[in-house]
Amino acid sequence: MELLLGIITGLIALTFLVVVHELGHAIVARRNGVVVEEFGIGFPPRAWGKKLKNKILFSINWLPLGGFVKMQGEYDSSNKKGDYGAASFWAKTKILLAGVFINWITAAVLLTILAITGLPQIIPNQFAMQGDTKTILQPVQLSSVNGRYPAQKAGLQARDKIVRFAGQEVKTTQDFIDLTHKYAGKTVEVIYDRGGSEHTAEVALKSGSGIVFGASLVQQTETRSTWSAPIVGVATTGQLTWETLSGLGQLVGNLANGLTLQLTGSQSAKKAGGEELAAASDSVAGPVGILGVIFPAAQQAGATQLTMLVAIISIALAVMNVLPIPALDGGRWFTMAGFRLARKKLTKDREEKIQATGFLILMALVVLVTVADVGKIIK
Repeated sequence: MELLLGIITGLIALTFLVVVHELGHAIVARRNGVVVEEFGIGFPPRAWGKKLKNKILFSINWLPLGGFVKMQGEYDSSNKKGDYGAASFWAKTKILLAGVFINWITAAVLLTILAITGLPQIIPNQFAMQGDTKTILQPVQLSSVNGRYPAQKAGLQARDKIVRFAGQEVKTTQDFIDLTHKYAGKTVEVIYDRGGSEHTAEVALKSGSGIVFGASLVQQTETRSTWSAPIVGVATTGQLTWETLSGLGQLVGNLANGLTLQLTGSQSAKKAGGEELAAASDSVAGPVGILGVIFPAAQQAGATQLTMLVAIISIALAVMNVLPIPALDGGRWFTMAGFRLARKKLTKDREEKIQATGFLILMALVVLVTVADVGKIIK
């Protein structure tokens, strides 16, 4: 049931992010004289549609992942009044980048809200306004529970929050570690929070200097702001945008280096290349990984982690769509600008071939990542 709820939540969140992205295109297109023919939630086949007063067909479609906007004359070579192609270069630039801007603003708004309610610190030197920042340590939490050890035998699970251990309050992970070693070999009472309710477990700790409890720990630090929350939201969005770009660069580097070593290196080099390819695979997730693993975990972790995840994905969508990848917004802009700079006509046939090639490459990557996601789940 929790898995299903996480998947549904993920579908709603991803659809929302794509819909606001497409809404940005639609609004800026209309403001620049381009006729918007249809605005759809989900992808065809169509389930329901209605013509609005502004003559835009609003549709709800059966495939519930994302949305789209259909403009009149979407090819760069179209030249009738109201066509996208008939708009100026600057107008087309604004239309293409409007979705990126909206996703970035969406992330900034979500992070501003979190800056007020509690913003998790997830990167080094995360921005905070001096004089208007309160740092809060969240309870010590079990990030994973190892099999055949006392924690699991006592019924403790990942994401349980430790309230008291052997009658003593646990404030930090070091407190918890010290207490487990202090009471090694004894049976102690552990009071923990699971889903907002407190429970009690009797844990028979192992003796010795090795693993006495059997769980990995995590403790989230959050910051809260008041008047500076919008500044924190925007600044953190900028930091996470840079981190996303840096991570993407590292991913591409790992892929390129790993493939090179696999194809041309010695046996030891091929092994190193395989490790780099594995690292690249572990750092990405496709639809299966996002909906089947990441969103269910965030759903169970609570509203704060779920909101943070949606903000991060919104930033990732903005970054991906600004890159020069054919079939995406950035790719369309670079194609348009490149032909303009070369003083060549971007015909309908040329544009279709470029965008179709980019789309096929993207679909191939999605299939590869999906296969990798399934492999991780099966493991």
